[in-house]
Amino acid sequence: MEPGGTCPVLSVRDLTVQVATPDGAKTVLAGLSFDLMPGETLCLAGESGSGKSMTALAIMGLLPKPMARITDGSVRLGETELTRLSDAGYRKVRTARIAMIFQEPMTSLNPLMTVQAQIIETLLEHGACSRAEAPVRALELLTAVRLTEPQRRLRQYPHELSGGMRQRVVIAIALACAPDIIIADEPTTALDVTVQAEILDLLRVLQRERGTAILMITHDMGVVAEMADRVVVLRHGRAVEAAAVGALFAAPKSDYARELLAAVPRLGDAPLRPARASEPPVLEVRDLCVRFDVKGGLLNRTIARVHAVEGVSFDIQPGETLALVGESGCGKSTIGKALLGLVPWTGSVRVLGRETRGLGPTGLKTVRRQLQMVFQDPGASLDARMTVGEQVGEPLDVHGLESGSARTDRIAWLFRRVGLSPDMMGRYPHEFSGGQRQRICIARALAVSPRIIVADESVSALDVSVQAQVLDLLQELQDEDGLSYLFISHDMAVIDQVADRVMVMRLGQVVEEGTRDAVLRSPAHPYTRRLLSAVPVPDPSRARPVRLQDADDPQSPILPVGQQPERLHLAPVGDDHRAVPA
Repeated sequence: MEPGGTCPVLSVRDLTVQVATPDGAKTVLAGLSFDLMPGETLCLAGESGSGKSMTALAIMGLLPKPMARITDGSVRLGETELTRLSDAGYRKVRTARIAMIFQEPMTSLNPLMTVQAQIIETLLEHGACSRAEAPVRALELLTAVRLTEPQRRLRQYPHELSGGMRQRVVIAIALACAPDIIIADEPTTALDVTVQAEILDLLRVLQRERGTAILMITHDMGVVAEMADRVVVLRHGRAVEAAAVGALFAAPKSDYARELLAAVPRLGDAPLRPARASEPPVLEVRDLCVRFDVKGGLLNRTIARVHAVEGVSFDIQPGETLALVGESGCGKSTIGKALLGLVPWTGSVRVLGRETRGLGPTGLKTVRRQLQMVFQDPGASLDARMTVGEQVGEPLDVHGLESGSARTDRIAWLFRRVGLSPDMMGRYPHEFSGGQRQRICIARALAVSPRIIVADESVSALDVSVQAQVLDLLQELQDEDGLSYLFISHDMAVIDQVADRVMVMRLGQVVEEGTRDAVLRSPAHPYTRRLLSAVPVPDPSRARPVRLQDADDPQSPILPVGQQPERLHLAPVGDDHRAVPA
């Protein structure tokens, strides 16, 4: 894209923001300056706490008052000085001239209003059209963002749409008044790799068609390389480097930018893995099926079933990492929950040779000692009312393993084991960073000395450098303790870094499986190739071509009662490599 114009559409000078803390005012943005030109994409890059989102909130006049405030600096939108606007003045500017796309669309959309009502509300609020014209304009906006069946989507509520569809609706609302600027705050972090690619492609196409300037906020350097014209790298509220995207990736000048780029997992960079000696598996899964009833009608009868997992089989050997990959809804996380007995299932699951089907609470308790889980969001999986030491020690209490001083010593050892200090045991979850909270969750999983850990998107919400630290920790634990991992992720670059073997899932079934090198270096199934081609490459010279696709897939794992999905059969395509014939 070629940014146009000589005068900046947005000019930020010496922006300083402070927040109130029990210890006094803390500066979270210090003297930040940059310009955004018409038709340009400027990326603010950095880790959590660097000030990226705080910059966006300051520009939009959305700083939480009275906790946070702009103490110095200027923010000019064309000829308008935004820092001097009243709340009423800001309401006229927001969406009309400068719009924002947030990370999680469900927090941006009203669950009680239809899509049409929310778009029309925005149009009428800013006088973009008459009430009579609003429904037609809403349909045009959904069509512009490439939503399939836009007429039907207008009548739906946010919970009836997929994550990618919801983000398209948020983009449509942002475009409603043809703003000069769109601020996109981590707009693809919560999305699968293929949906992320579609949203990024959509933003690029819309920018080209409408000449809108984009201020992109992200910690994903692959997204930076794909989208940015220029980059400002932030750390601790200060700009440590600003450069054209090509110059930044080719020759970063600051130590921090070099560290950030070095921590990015790159697909294909991981060394080849040697073949593993065959050993008796610690986990054996055969013909695993998970189905959920869909009820409806006047009598609330079962009218359809979700075939979430359909006939999946695999083994995991001691010290091995098996990666499950695929888009949301393919059944990855459901398999993890089924192994722990958290959802009803059929088939056979053997842990250390013991069949788990039909076990009662006591038997399941024994199995769960050997099979632990680390969830995606450590903030949601930790109890905010308990100290982290109490939570790490809770599995010891449940399984009756340690008490008294031995229990305290065991918890302290676990904290040291995951790289935390034992003097942190008395703190609460909110007092830790995201990476530290995930380490606490890993310590809790290790408390009962399991043989297998199910890691369900356990690093997808973390910054790239923190992600690298957690992955290194998991590898260290595996090397020293012989742990086996079922690693669930949609991030192919991370999978490349950690996996011994890979299983690719789609609509509840496996479409390809084999060694990591076979599946990721020589993918045999078109769906696997599609996943790999959608991965943002942290190299601006290798731009991915725009390939806009439908926002949803015509196929679905939901079938009427009595109808069964066609079972897929894998055929050999090489040594320890099988795939569904295309």
